[in-house]
Amino acid sequence: MTEEDFRLLPAVRGHVQCLPEKREPLENCGFCIHCREFRVSGKFVKSPSLAYCTKCRVTERVDFTKADAVKCADRRGEGFHSITNIIS
Repeated sequence: MTEEDFRLLPAVRGHVQCLPEKREPLENCGFCIHCREFRVSGKFVKSPSLAYCTKCRVTERVDFTKADAVKCADRRGEGFHSITNIIS
């Protein structure tokens, strides 16, 4: 995926507008298959959901209270999709 394939969703009061009709808490994004990065203090931090990706294996913690945006790879309008459905 290229940088143009991501949506940058602003975080407002701990939530993102995942779909036009659906707001999600940032903590949910940390467990979503579409979430790639969080913007925290102007710097992008990889999503905890990537810890289960065989290519990335990210284990960095994210301070969701300081995140002001989420980089999302959902281009088909699927919305929140938990990684727990895949790894369990």
